[in-house]
Amino acid sequence: MSGQVLRSAKPQRTAGTPPPRRTRGRPVLALGLAAALAVLLLTVLASLAVGSGDVPFHDVVHGVLDPDLQVKGQLIVREVRIPRTVAGLMAGAALGLAGTVMQGVARNPLADPQLLGINAGASVAVVCSISFLGFTVATQYIWFGFLGALLAALLVYGVGSLGREGATPVKLALAGAATSAVLTSVTSAVLLQDREGYDRFRFWQLGALTARDADVLWQASPFVVAGAVLALALGPQLNALSLGDDLARGLGQRVGLARLTSALAVVLLCGAATVVAGPIGFVGLAVPHAARLITGPDYRWVLPYSMVLAPVMLLVADIVGRVVAPPGEVQVGVVTAAIGCVPFIWLVRRRKLVEL
Repeated sequence: MSGQVLRSAKPQRTAGTPPPRRTRGRPVLALGLAAALAVLLLTVLASLAVGSGDVPFHDVVHGVLDPDLQVKGQLIVREVRIPRTVAGLMAGAALGLAGTVMQGVARNPLADPQLLGINAGASVAVVCSISFLGFTVATQYIWFGFLGALLAALLVYGVGSLGREGATPVKLALAGAATSAVLTSVTSAVLLQDREGYDRFRFWQLGALTARDADVLWQASPFVVAGAVLALALGPQLNALSLGDDLARGLGQRVGLARLTSALAVVLLCGAATVVAGPIGFVGLAVPHAARLITGPDYRWVLPYSMVLAPVMLLVADIVGRVVAPPGEVQVGVVTAAIGCVPFIWLVRRRKLVEL
């Protein structure tokens, strides 16, 4: 009789309510993160070994460890594939962390640096600084990338907050899509006026890992590291914010400071990622959701998983783009859009967008 009473008292889940999410134990999550790092290492090796050009494996090894620049294969590895792979690692980690922070602080499952127009804002600012101000060095135009990302974020949030309901997920997505379309059109107009600049900087329209030299990567790396450190430190704050501002304050969190730190991390990450690879979309949208399927809702684990899985997705997309249409290549921004549109459509078609 008592067993029947206990079973009858068990709470029932109503239709449309998401099932409870459980957080796995730390040893399991740590083992999973180590496995993700191993996958990332294999992806890096594949990025160095696979390409539109036929490079023998021994040339790949020598090109990494002890290059002879007189050998064509080793020259390709040293001058093309290594910078390309490093750019993928930096941009992927930055976009994965930025998307996770944006989704957590806004409690918006559709938040993404590209979808909300932040990458497009950084891109148009960089292109305008190069075309109109004559900047050609990363130390000069990288600051415009940060400024463009910040202004675009403020514009999208301001437009999405209009109305009685405030900044709902759908309104932010619509405002971001409209802002991104306008800013991308401005970028295209500026580049078309400068025909020489178009060939050199067209990756700021679609996103690409090519044409990145070591100087740009060195200049952007401190900002990626600083943004990553800030983002990884935000795990407890994002856990509290996911419960709502009132509960977060009740738990002792300083909501305003947490949002300000999150905004700073997103601007640093998105600005640096755009300078390195242009406006690449859907990485920051799809990867955090994939990470949550593994870790559950705990942002202390979602953030490092996203930082590891996002470069995997970006490098795999780049490898696919190298070999899918020989002898040419498909830019990585096109491939990530094709891959990332699937989870985006799934999210939009859900009956109820739950808070993260």
